[in-house]
Amino acid sequence: MNYAGVREVEVVVVGAGQAGLAAAFHLRRVGYEPDRDFVVLDHSPRPGGAWQFRWPTLTYDKVHGMHALPGMELTGADPRHPSSEVIGAYFDEYERTFGLRVHRPVSVTAVREGGGVPVRTESGGALTEPGGALEGGRLLVETSEGDYAARALINATGTWDRPFWPRIPGQEVFGGRQLHSAQYRGPEAFRAARVVVVGGGTSAVQQLLEIAPVAAATTWVTRRPPVFREGPFGEEQGRAAVALVAERVRQGLPPRSVVSVTGLPMTEAIRRGRESGVLERLPLFERLTPTGAVWGDGRTVEADVILYATGFRPALDHLTPLRLREPGGGIRMEGTRTLRDARVHLVGYGPSASTIGANRAGRAAAVSIRGMLTEGTQPAYGETELVGSLAS
Repeated sequence: MNYAGVREVEVVVVGAGQAGLAAAFHLRRVGYEPDRDFVVLDHSPRPGGAWQFRWPTLTYDKVHGMHALPGMELTGADPRHPSSEVIGAYFDEYERTFGLRVHRPVSVTAVREGGGVPVRTESGGALTEPGGALEGGRLLVETSEGDYAARALINATGTWDRPFWPRIPGQEVFGGRQLHSAQYRGPEAFRAARVVVVGGGTSAVQQLLEIAPVAAATTWVTRRPPVFREGPFGEEQGRAAVALVAERVRQGLPPRSVVSVTGLPMTEAIRRGRESGVLERLPLFERLTPTGAVWGDGRTVEADVILYATGFRPALDHLTPLRLREPGGGIRMEGTRTLRDARVHLVGYGPSASTIGANRAGRAAAVSIRGMLTEGTQPAYGETELVGSLAS
């Protein structure tokens, strides 16, 4: 490491999806300036967060639960255009409108204690050479564009980089293709194929409904029976769903997604899929064979492709040196602050892992950090208050 390249800032924001941009917006609102007081680092090649990687046939009119970023609505979008293009353009305009100056593509490789590291600081608009050791209490953020010394960190890295692949006996002998929903680019790759879709979330259902008309046969399997939600999802239901996710975080367990608790909204497309039999679900198979899947009761299904729409896990490996995890595998939090290190805030994690939740967690993190850095205090914005605001 070249310690002479370390630069001091007040806050580093890691990630420029919904949560990271919301946090950056609110950092500006509380008085911090981009590239002077804070930096936003994003490893993606362009604006759009995880949306930029969504498959092209996921048009904007098929997107569920997309909430506008704080301070600027998404207007005039063509519902027939790919969501990756619509939301990517919106995020790009948002970054430029509010002058957030996102650095990309930049990879954050590690965050660790920074004691004893010499730094260079701003002096009349120019960076000076190292003049002394890193101020006590700072974090060292190691990145592909150089290293930063920060008094606080907002982590908004989401989950896209960590697709979850379940371990199933026989995967190594299956003769067909196996891929994750993150690799899905549209239904044409499955034409005339026998396809097994594994997973009970929104991506599984959307991709299955696209594949079914062109495939030779489709089979849908989930670990648990899917829950289809009729009617609107009210505030009381939202609070209950977020509270269930927050309870796991409070116990130091890996969080479940909010969507996994709320169930699948009963859209017209899902209704037609159920009526046609495409969404007739089977339990998860016991093992794979060279030619397909086998269940414990002897049922077999021949398959050419296994598509795992089995979700994602939080991308937090760069925080490993800080030892934030509990024995249960999760990270305990108070509001957005991690309990093991009050300098580190997680937004878009656990109970805030939705677009509206990310917006509000971004604000909570910015306000909390401002209080800590300017007054040496933390606002009285604990877990109970945050859960209530995320669900409303």
